[in-house]
Amino acid sequence: MGKPDIDIAILGGGLAGGLIALALAERRPDLRLTLVEQAASFGGNHLWSFFESDVAAHDLWLVEPLIAARWSGYSVHFPGHSRALTTPYRSVTSERLDATLRTRLAPEALLTGASVTECGQNHIALADGRRIAAGAVIDARGGSAMPHMAGGWQKFLGQTLRLAAPHGLPRPIVMDARVAQIDGYRFVYCLPFSDTEVFVEDTYYSEIPDLDREALRARIAAYAAGRDWQVDAILREEAGVLPVVAAGDFAWFRGDPDGPARAGLRAALFHPLTSYSLPDAVRFAVHLAGRDDLSGASLAKASYQWARGHWRDGAFYRMLAKMLFSATSPSDRYRVLERFYRLPEPLIERFYAGRSSHADMARILMGKPPISVGAAVAALLGKGRPLAPLDATR
Repeated sequence: MGKPDIDIAILGGGLAGGLIALALAERRPDLRLTLVEQAASFGGNHLWSFFESDVAAHDLWLVEPLIAARWSGYSVHFPGHSRALTTPYRSVTSERLDATLRTRLAPEALLTGASVTECGQNHIALADGRRIAAGAVIDARGGSAMPHMAGGWQKFLGQTLRLAAPHGLPRPIVMDARVAQIDGYRFVYCLPFSDTEVFVEDTYYSEIPDLDREALRARIAAYAAGRDWQVDAILREEAGVLPVVAAGDFAWFRGDPDGPARAGLRAALFHPLTSYSLPDAVRFAVHLAGRDDLSGASLAKASYQWARGHWRDGAFYRMLAKMLFSATSPSDRYRVLERFYRLPEPLIERFYAGRSSHADMARILMGKPPISVGAAVAALLGKGRPLAPLDATR
């Protein structure tokens, strides 16, 4: 077949693809990489936040350069319960991801404004007619429709606000559910980036993926006014719709046996209930960078095995998602999270990291539940509220 043009082509310069490129550049500097992104910059327009406990201490080197803000803890608020927690909280920005990639990788390794029309384990074809032979291809181009999956959607719109006076928030508010419960479980998320800059996001766990941007903008404005914040300017805005997986057939993900390795949302590497993807993106990037065999066929097989293991490990979280969507009415879903945030802080940390122990699982389920036992059993037997098919690309 001849010598490939490059050793590894990574398709998609978002979080998953960017972290893989950075991990390989650090651990395998001998490789010839190409990171292909259809936009003009890497990372899109995103904030990715995580608890420090989400990432193993020996893997923090990968994400440290991307961190734009750090806090020593966070708060949650519910109608009947508020709590300050001490788990350190971090935020990564797309701007930092773009800048780090441009610093750590050679200019010839970064290909922007390039649309991929076709790919396999050892080649990619671009819309401009170029065809690139690669030792391996990793497809990390974000989420795609999942017709064999069901559940709901986590949808959001966030704005960074510049205020006329200090906002007074000492730490992030990860969930403020003291707001009207509209369109499912609703909460507001706040990140204080400076005394007068705060990111405010309106978030929903909903059965429908439709996002009414104007309505969410109005609700953010109302939330700010309710806190007596005078907004001088809106500095940035982002929105998204992410799948919350409650059930499905993972075998569908095998796809084309001659297709490339998959990563990120395209491989369902995210927390089934929270939709968080950063912890899994870090773990998978470090795993790939430590492999000896980086051939196309080997990576395709390895990525499927990794994703299948992640699917297996997510069974408990899918069960909880099924009960959240199928056993509770939309207006009462906040009660599930309110009860959860009364549990021990180490258990909460392991939950978000996707590392719940069997003891954690038992503790989450034991005691007086916030939903009726009959409704929970009906949901698990498939007789509760119907789950939405995740058959749309968002």
